[in-house]
Amino acid sequence: MSSILTNNSAMVALETLRGINRNLESIQSQISTGRKISSAKDNAAIWAISTVMSTDVSSFKQITDSLNLGSSTVGVARAASEQVTNMLQEMKNLIVSAQEQNVDRAKIQTDIVQVRAQITSIVDAAQFNGQNLLKGAGSISVLSSLDRAADQTVTASTITVARIDLQATAEALGTTALNTGAGSSAVGAATIADTATGTYTLTAGAISEGYSYQLTIGTDTVQYVAKANETLNDVAGALKTAFDALGVTGVALTVNTATDPTATDVTISVANTTGASLAFSEASFTGGTAAGGLQAVASIDVTTNAGAAAALSSIEGVLQTAIDAAASFGSTQKRIGYQAEFVTTLIDSLTSGVGAMVDADIEAASARLQALQVQQQLGIQALSIANQQPQSLLSLFR
Repeated sequence: MSSILTNNSAMVALETLRGINRNLESIQSQISTGRKISSAKDNAAIWAISTVMSTDVSSFKQITDSLNLGSSTVGVARAASEQVTNMLQEMKNLIVSAQEQNVDRAKIQTDIVQVRAQITSIVDAAQFNGQNLLKGAGSISVLSSLDRAADQTVTASTITVARIDLQATAEALGTTALNTGAGSSAVGAATIADTATGTYTLTAGAISEGYSYQLTIGTDTVQYVAKANETLNDVAGALKTAFDALGVTGVALTVNTATDPTATDVTISVANTTGASLAFSEASFTGGTAAGGLQAVASIDVTTNAGAAAALSSIEGVLQTAIDAAASFGSTQKRIGYQAEFVTTLIDSLTSGVGAMVDADIEAASARLQALQVQQQLGIQALSIANQQPQSLLSLFR
């Protein structure tokens, strides 16, 4: 049945042409934007996933900057530590020279003082953007990654870099004694045997940061200000090192270290043939400056036989401290470098993944465009033919 009111052929041709035009518009959009999914209406699920990944890529680029900053900061500390190690080796050479009897120790001591001043200069200058890892205690954190869980929870990961104090400074104390005298019990830390020759016991317990631990034999006194995270072993060893440097005749100290100094007593055995009284105290640090990590350097004096001998003993410890610091910073800098390489690779992988989901295949789009343009032309012709069909009904009335 033919109708002059309803042209079914024209409607079919028109709908077909509309579909072709929609597809043609989509292909043209892909070619112009380079994306097959450029908005949520194209594919909401893929668009959401790709957008989340794109934000992660942007964040990881910022993390790369953080890692570069951290690497530079640690690199300065490593280079400075290596230079300090070289200076301490030079100081050791001078101390070895001072072991001879027929040398001018006063001139050697002058050189040692200059080397010590250079160490201080290096440590003070070892900063990057105001961050100095060779002074004080504590640590800094370098942002290293963002970790996204399956539930889309995001947590930040960091690389912790501990400060290692390489200041060649002794304590500058301003203290108020809490407990003094033989047999006294220091706050959570020590009890002293009231004997001229015997054992001082540092009782297991927390060492208080900023507290001055003082050992007196006769008129000779040594003090040590505990730094952050130090143990009983650290305090006892520091007291022995400082006292040995005094070169007191007739008094010898032996430290019996503990495997776990936070849970086991540490003892300082004293052999005293001078008859002088002994005393130990813990005092609250109320002013001044705590000792630096290379504090033994501050008291080195090779102008006497005893001083030269004590210096040779103490220089090994501070030299090892500087070597350990350089090694630690070197390892940390290498790890930051590894992480920076991984983040760069991760950025490339995420970018590639996002591209695979949303980027248009230009070769396929070009071929599709050509086909749709031909279809469009055919659709227009089909619609034109369908629109001419009612004209044939006029022949029925001739």
